[in-house]
Amino acid sequence: MQHHPSHMTRRSVLTVLASASAMAWPGLALAQADRPIKFILPNATGSGVDAITRAAAPALGKALGTNVVVENQAGASGVIGLQALAKNPPDGFTLSVVSNNVVIFPSVIKNLPFDMPGDFTPIAVVGSTPMVLVVNPQKVNAANSREFVAALKAKPEGYNFGSGGTGTILHLAGEMFIDEAGVKARHIPYKGVGPMVTDLLGGQIDFGVVALPSVAQHIKSGALRAIGMCADKRTQAAPDIPTFVEQGLTGYNMEAWFAVVGPKGMTAAQVKKVHDAVTLAFSDATVKETMAKQGNTINISSTEQAQKAFRSEMARYAALVKKVGIEPQ
Repeated sequence: MQHHPSHMTRRSVLTVLASASAMAWPGLALAQADRPIKFILPNATGSGVDAITRAAAPALGKALGTNVVVENQAGASGVIGLQALAKNPPDGFTLSVVSNNVVIFPSVIKNLPFDMPGDFTPIAVVGSTPMVLVVNPQKVNAANSREFVAALKAKPEGYNFGSGGTGTILHLAGEMFIDEAGVKARHIPYKGVGPMVTDLLGGQIDFGVVALPSVAQHIKSGALRAIGMCADKRTQAAPDIPTFVEQGLTGYNMEAWFAVVGPKGMTAAQVKKVHDAVTLAFSDATVKETMAKQGNTINISSTEQAQKAFRSEMARYAALVKKVGIEPQ
């Protein structure tokens, strides 16, 4: 039997090249496996984080060299989804996009089934989302902050507000408004932002603080009325909505940020691969356009900055929770 040295050489070279590439760029092995990368979201569909992740998913998949699957695992204010993420192996195939809910949980939830941030790998704080306080116009006859505060003061036990769950950033933002305005309102927690917005539209609750992307269409249609933006400056996505700061509540400034995390124990190479992919995906022209329309500000941190931010933000929110008097549950 005759040997073909050229064939043998080509095959050997290909094998050596593949091995070398996989060692130099560990992510290649992920792409070659043709296995999708799953993003477990601890948020319901209809949330700001859900809208952001789904908008970026195609570009993330392209940057990671495989398909991206988005899986919502809402419930218990987001604890269920985070618990699921923490139980996955740190192989880079299971990740999450989370809001700053995750750094509030240690202050508001007793007996968390995981350590935050110890059981996770913060990879990048990606950016921030503007939050807006909206009312059901059939239930609340107010068009601005001054009128809204006056209405709440006129009926101290007469109004309620919803959130995506106890201890979420939306709950804390609502409580901070009540504290800053010196008014009263009853909190009604929901199992996610979607159900809360449905009840807000239906008039079962009177008002709520939500991420702008979740309610922008309802504000435009007139089904909900925006009273004010919760950040210290207006957003280009809704330039006609004034902030509470400019309406006189100078101490009220709340913003939601979002970050990419994985399970604890990811290698430096895996973290770098994901960080590079996130940077690439959020610089994609289509993603940038969608983020701008939603009002999101993209400012990707380094991994070191993200890990510091998780700890410093935990301390900041612990102080805010204490200030407004939310009892851990």
